[in-house]
Amino acid sequence: MRYPLLVLFLLLAGCSQLSRALAIYTEDWPPLSFRNSQDGAAGMAVEVVQALQKRTGNRSVIQVQPWARAYHHLLSEPDVLLFTVGRSAEREGKMTLLGPVAISSTDVFALREQAQQLRDMGDVRRRLPTAAYRGSIFESTARAHGYNVTATTDPQHSAKMLLAGRVRLWAEGNIVVPQVLQRLGVADSAVERIATLESLALYLAFSRGTSRQQVLAWEQALRDMKRDGSFQAIHKRWFPLSAPPLEVFRVGLEP
Repeated sequence: MRYPLLVLFLLLAGCSQLSRALAIYTEDWPPLSFRNSQDGAAGMAVEVVQALQKRTGNRSVIQVQPWARAYHHLLSEPDVLLFTVGRSAEREGKMTLLGPVAISSTDVFALREQAQQLRDMGDVRRRLPTAAYRGSIFESTARAHGYNVTATTDPQHSAKMLLAGRVRLWAEGNIVVPQVLQRLGVADSAVERIATLESLALYLAFSRGTSRQQVLAWEQALRDMKRDGSFQAIHKRWFPLSAPPLEVFRVGLEP
């Protein structure tokens, strides 16, 4: 009779691991995620995470926080999920990444009337003040490419600095720029991309110490969503002209 009891114990232990509270954070980075006065959080990635929550039985509230604060939770606490996080070699050593849920790129933008002049400057333009929001992968990527970065509090702050002439360039993820400008009441045509620094795959990130059962359950749910087409349906509603990423990778720390 000992073996059935042992099996029951192991099953209960596994369920306990899955039932551990998972704190879920995101940032105000439309259209992937943003604060909605009615529902708390909305956006393409938010819809994906909410669908994954239903499949895994997770009922945690998605909290919209400033990036620096949410990222601190991810790096310092167990049982934390933060989305969306740009994949990089440095981050793979600090967290478990699951995805991708979207593909973006780190681009450099300028005011439209100055764009051609800045293109013609070539690498010299890297000396010009370039806005990028503090702690983001866009800041670190721009610095790695030699740009003279001025750190800002968020993408809207960066855009305001560019529009006001306080900086000459703006480093940001290409898929969010239109909505950032829309929030400021500015037409997309006010700025123009002058360079692409790197392609960027965006992931769900689980903190060190999150249970293996928890991560594997989310991984299977994401695989199922991409297999049955529900992920593609969400992606198409938000990005009708872009192909959805169909593969699933789990990289970084082994949970």
